[in-house]
Amino acid sequence: MKLEYIITKQDENKTIKEILLSHFQISHRLLTTLKKENSILLNDSPSFLYHSVKENDKISILFDYEEDNSNIIPKEMKLSIVYEDEAYLIVNKPAGIPVHPSILHYEDSLSNGIAFYFEQIGLKKKIRPVNRIDKDTSGLVIFAKNEYVQEALIRQMKTHIFKKVYLAIVEGFMDEKQGIINAPIARKENSIIERCVSTSGSLSVTHYKVLEEKNYNTFPISILQCILETGRTHQIRVHLSYIGHPLLGDDLYGGNLDFIKRQALHSFQISFVHPITKEAVCYEAPLPEDLKVFIN
Repeated sequence: MKLEYIITKQDENKTIKEILLSHFQISHRLLTTLKKENSILLNDSPSFLYHSVKENDKISILFDYEEDNSNIIPKEMKLSIVYEDEAYLIVNKPAGIPVHPSILHYEDSLSNGIAFYFEQIGLKKKIRPVNRIDKDTSGLVIFAKNEYVQEALIRQMKTHIFKKVYLAIVEGFMDEKQGIINAPIARKENSIIERCVSTSGSLSVTHYKVLEEKNYNTFPISILQCILETGRTHQIRVHLSYIGHPLLGDDLYGGNLDFIKRQALHSFQISFVHPITKEAVCYEAPLPEDLKVFIN
């Protein structure tokens, strides 16, 4: 991938470093890497960060340098690719697979499968998941193909340009059919996994809207759309349990296990501004079969 910028009259006498920081919002850490890799060009020739520019000069940034990704073992895996270009890869993750490797899932995480795929297409880059979903949550996960794209998308998350929409199936009928759950979340005492609502927790805000209510095998359920304003671990699961409507199948937070054996939560849609083209983009993932039965 390559970025280019033509110097305007207003940019004259600025340094290349100033242009990279202001126009591309490149971090100092990435600047150090680009300098080390000789990946910053002025009029197609390697240049120094403190070189002054003049009108119509061309700055190019190359991201084709190789990175060490040996920390993640490549493992062949069937991937459901929703979209791919030179900037990022989006996959529809099935439930039961964690995004990141761990002691218990050292070789069978989604990142292991992405590492194998990158190896097959000749992309020697680190594995950079931008958004994270729980092991037993299904749906969209985006992987940046370089550090610049990762930084750009994380900035969009912090400024709420990057939007994540989930479909959730919960127990019972809700009194308020649309609302905002604003309740701080913290790690539960004496647990490394479970979270809880606590005054000592971090700001956590979930927007929800009831899409449908029905009795499933005489059991009352509600189908919700949830939009995250913040991204705390287990946020939707904790918040919905907190207001008395736990996700079906979520045994960690009190959900009924009679109809589904994992939390009924799907990362349905993500939207953001493409870091390279600057166009608004939106991607959706179809519902898996174990959730379709509650809707059809």
